[in-house]
Amino acid sequence: MEFAQVYDRVEIDGQSEPLDVSGLRGVWINSNPDTNGIARMEFSESNGKLSVRVDAIGPDGLIDWGLAPVKLFAASPKSRATAGFTCNYDFGFAETRLQAMIMKGLIVLAQVHEFKDDSGRMDFFVREYFAVVHDRY
Repeated sequence: MEFAQVYDRVEIDGQSEPLDVSGLRGVWINSNPDTNGIARMEFSESNGKLSVRVDAIGPDGLIDWGLAPVKLFAASPKSRATAGFTCNYDFGFAETRLQAMIMKGLIVLAQVHEFKDDSGRMDFFVREYFAVVHDRY
């Protein structure tokens, strides 16, 4: 077995089970009510694949970015717990890559925005925190 670090060197017993995505399903809202970026994310599962729909703040309300497939990552090479995800949006004039980790019941979302047009705008990075919407209280 090849490995790049000791952490990679694990024995897998039998068939690998899919990652548990139950903790991601639903609507997540930005913890910053004054954000100028992503306001909410909604995760849904179809045919065993997870997708996310992003709504961002616009001048006249929310801007629906649409659905994007999500690439999931485990907490370790042997774990079945979902620890993070990535996805990409291509708007033509710009591309946005989302990278997230799930920590202490929150999604810590890193956003990398790259402009492809000749507008002179600088590429930029943002990190924000999201909490799941629930009906417990």
